[in-house]
Amino acid sequence: MAYAKWIGGAVGWALGGPIGGVMGYWLGKMFSDDSLAMDAGTGATNGHTGRGGRGGRSHSRPTRAGDFALSMVVLSAAVMQADERVLKSELDYVKQFFRTNFGQATAEQLTLALREALKNPVDVRGVCMQIRANMPHAKRLLLLQYLYGIAQADGNVDPREVDLIRRMAAALGISDKDRASIEAPFHSDKPDPYTVLEIGRDGSDADIKKAYRRLALKFHPDKVRDMGEAYAKQAEARFLEVQEAYESLKKRRGFK
Repeated sequence: MAYAKWIGGAVGWALGGPIGGVMGYWLGKMFSDDSLAMDAGTGATNGHTGRGGRGGRSHSRPTRAGDFALSMVVLSAAVMQADERVLKSELDYVKQFFRTNFGQATAEQLTLALREALKNPVDVRGVCMQIRANMPHAKRLLLLQYLYGIAQADGNVDPREVDLIRRMAAALGISDKDRASIEAPFHSDKPDPYTVLEIGRDGSDADIKKAYRRLALKFHPDKVRDMGEAYAKQAEARFLEVQEAYESLKKRRGFK
């Protein structure tokens, strides 16, 4: 079965903990009891993880493409439910994102998973803590960027959605500066370049250059290329936002 091949070969820690709790019913329909055996060393079999779920944060384990995708699905459901209504524009945005980044076949699987997640309450803090325990910082930033895209899908960023995403960012271990930098482009077509670069307006030209180099390294597509070109593509979009903010300040201030 295509589902079993994709999930079984690509998902580790996401099958357990709060994420597995939300997705348990859907996953149960996809597998027999003995078909969830993971690769040796993941600590996950039959939908349970030994570490990194509710029980603790001993250390981060490698994030697979499927782990990231199921994390996206569960947090997507939470954001879509934040204003107490699920809009067609939001669903279309998510489905299009899946198709663009994962291809049609996997997008159909993820859409089925999303529909299941929307039927269940999401332990937002628990899910975020599970992700934080297992997913590298660069990939958590990428996840946050995607969630803001959902909030903006209908052309009106609802305050309840923004509040939820900000709480998610805190639980994901993302700093206020990083969160504000990612959030800024979703409030305006011309976001404040100082906010995007995480620097005060009184910063020197040298400070701006330093901030740009730091963020360019943080959001470089190579940070997530191990998960495939789809994720690198999303990282590149964020990288370009940082680059545009830097070029804007270079032009405004007249330095090279």
